[in-house]
Amino acid sequence: MTEPAIDDCAPTPPGLDLDRLAGHLAAHRPDLIDGPLHAELIAGGRSNLTYLLSAGEREIVLRRPPLGHVLATAHDMAREFRVISALAPTEVPVPTALLLCTDPEVIGAPFYLMARVDGTVFRSRAQTDPLPDGQRRELAMAMMDTLAALHTVDPATVGLADFGRPQGFLARQVRRWSGQLDGSRSRPLPGIHELRDRLANTAPEGSGTGRIVHGDYRLDNLLATVDPVAVRAVLDWEMATLGDPLADLGLLLTYWDAMGGDAVPSNPVADGLGPRAGFPAGAELIERYASRSGIDVGPLDWHVALGCFKLAVICEGIYYRHRQGQTLGEGFDQIGEMVAPLVAYGLTAVSRRS
Repeated sequence: MTEPAIDDCAPTPPGLDLDRLAGHLAAHRPDLIDGPLHAELIAGGRSNLTYLLSAGEREIVLRRPPLGHVLATAHDMAREFRVISALAPTEVPVPTALLLCTDPEVIGAPFYLMARVDGTVFRSRAQTDPLPDGQRRELAMAMMDTLAALHTVDPATVGLADFGRPQGFLARQVRRWSGQLDGSRSRPLPGIHELRDRLANTAPEGSGTGRIVHGDYRLDNLLATVDPVAVRAVLDWEMATLGDPLADLGLLLTYWDAMGGDAVPSNPVADGLGPRAGFPAGAELIERYASRSGIDVGPLDWHVALGCFKLAVICEGIYYRHRQGQTLGEGFDQIGEMVAPLVAYGLTAVSRRS
């Protein structure tokens, strides 16, 4: 079998070995390539790395863990691949899963391939400011309808009954992100221990009924169109599991009302989202979700505080990798500045709950 050629005129982005990848594709999925192999890093991601591969007329997407310092269980390619494969026949839009490779010898880390989906990742003010108010509202509501669709999928019917442990999910989340913090902290972080302890001491039981939780659900983890308004694909499933759907809502409100409002003055991750960018406030989004899902959302203060803690830890991990020179792309130099306001917002939220 003839291996696909490599496009020698184009530079190979870090994190890929195109020669070994070409050989692996020739052996396992030769149907995916019909010309010289070329790769480019898709900008925007702050955790797992995403590349657009082109080979002749075909375009596919490759996902792999970040370079260097990788926290245990945080970048599991097999979990991402499994969940998008399982959700393919449901109403939740996901890219078509094409190939999983767990052998790190091929490109330097496990990876998977998925089909490219047409659409836009709305992230910046340059993208969202031109949208009329009506389109912005429709886009936000489509985001919530899609989350409601995800949370109403029966995990057992799609082969995900063993995808997580719902009992004690929320308390385990606090412990997990505490462990992640210990593995990536490189500077004093005032207030973060207090936030962790208050979350641990007041964790609700949760429903105990496992639903599929995305783990990082937000508008800029979706591929969407605005003419007509539709969500074409939900992306970045690296933290998906079975658990309490209110955790997804709390994290979404953290992105939307805290980072997209006045609590976090500078948001280099996604400044085009939330009320500050002209979208409806979080309360309206939650109302839409509740009406579509039938799930009792109840007070979400504790879940927002958990979202703040989780995002603070994630930002600190990215800051750590950036300081080690292990990030690709732009905007990482400001990520560390978001940790303190997130901790403050989380402490305010958990105080309301207490």
